[in-house]
Amino acid sequence: MIHHQRTLVIDASPDAVWAVLGRFMHIDEFAPLVKSVDALTTGKDQVGSKRRCHFDDGGSVVEEVTEWETNRRYRVRLSETDPMPLTEAYAELSIKPHGSGQTLVEWSMDYRVKYGPFGWLLGQTMMKMMMGKILDGNLQGLAARVTSNQTPEAQTI
Repeated sequence: MIHHQRTLVIDASPDAVWAVLGRFMHIDEFAPLVKSVDALTTGKDQVGSKRRCHFDDGGSVVEEVTEWETNRRYRVRLSETDPMPLTEAYAELSIKPHGSGQTLVEWSMDYRVKYGPFGWLLGQTMMKMMMGKILDGNLQGLAARVTSNQTPEAQTI
C-alpha cells in the first residue's frame, strides 16, 4: 500500500477540534471538495458508521468507520471509489494535544492503485500530489471551521 500523510497544528484545544472532527456525518462542513454527505447508517458515530460523500464533479465515495476512539482518532475504509483507480483505500484522522492550547491533527491515506506496476507508479506520482492537495485542503478547512465562531454548540459525542 502507498502511505501518504499530512499534519497541521491548530490553535485550539483537542476538545474543540474533536467537536468538529468527531461529527462523522458532517465532513462537508469543512472538507472543501465534499459537496454533501448522505448518512448511510443512523445512531451514534462509531465502528460501522457509514456515509457517502458527494463531490462537485458528480463522483462519490462510501466511507465506513473501522476504528473509533472518541476524542482521539478514527479510521475509515473507502469503497465504491470509481472512477478513482483504487483497489483498496483507508483514511485515518487523529488528534493529539500540542503545546499550550493547541492540537496536532494528522490525516493519512493508505491506498492501492489498479494497473499493477504502472498503477504503483501512478500512485507514487500523480495520485500522491493529488492526495496531498486534498489532505492539505481538508486540514485547512478543519482549522478554519474550528477557529471560527461556527463551531457546533456543546455537542455530546
